[in-house]
Amino acid sequence: MAKEDLRLLDFWVSPFCMRVKIALAEKGLAFDSQEEDLLGGKSELLLKSNPIYQKVPVLLDSGKPIVESSNIVYYIDEKFANTKNTLLPSCAYGRSRARFWADFIDKKIYEAGMAIWRSKGEELEIAKKDFIDILKKLEGALGDKDYFGGDNFGYVDVIAISMTSWFHAYEKFGRFKVEKECPKFDAWTKRCLKRESVAGVFPDPKKVYEFVVMLRKMHAVE
Repeated sequence: MAKEDLRLLDFWVSPFCMRVKIALAEKGLAFDSQEEDLLGGKSELLLKSNPIYQKVPVLLDSGKPIVESSNIVYYIDEKFANTKNTLLPSCAYGRSRARFWADFIDKKIYEAGMAIWRSKGEELEIAKKDFIDILKKLEGALGDKDYFGGDNFGYVDVIAISMTSWFHAYEKFGRFKVEKECPKFDAWTKRCLKRESVAGVFPDPKKVYEFVVMLRKMHAVE
């Protein structure tokens, strides 16, 4: 891997940190990871590096902080354009579409998934329907392509695949299966999981589920 002065302020279960790790792996870039204790106390480095939001991920490039996961992935692709595996399309239109769908994913999936694990009864059924509708829209964007960008794994795939690391928990609490409701999206997920960059950083779904169980107790959902 290429040697750069890169440090990632990380949290093992965060799908947003996972995006950055996938992008770095796709580019063949070595980095140091600093695990943050978001529940017990954030480090001074995190508070200093991201004073506005005070959250991970933060990528430190020679000490300079880059924040917000989609922005970090964009930065990695642009800054290290001469390395392998370009993530963003080469044309302006393609890049604009990629940013549109990345924004859609950022605004929709995490909030919809949170609504599932924080709800019960009728609210849970509504949350589940909303979540499935979002995935169906993404299936429409995917079409018959292998990846969102076409034949090659790219920017939108990086942004989206990280979110699926919590899907097992959503399925357990929502009592549904993505494979049944959105088979095209599920096939895309399995295709992405075969990539070394994804498989190498994908957390154990059972451990993610256990983490969400803890969150439910913290929010008095149980």
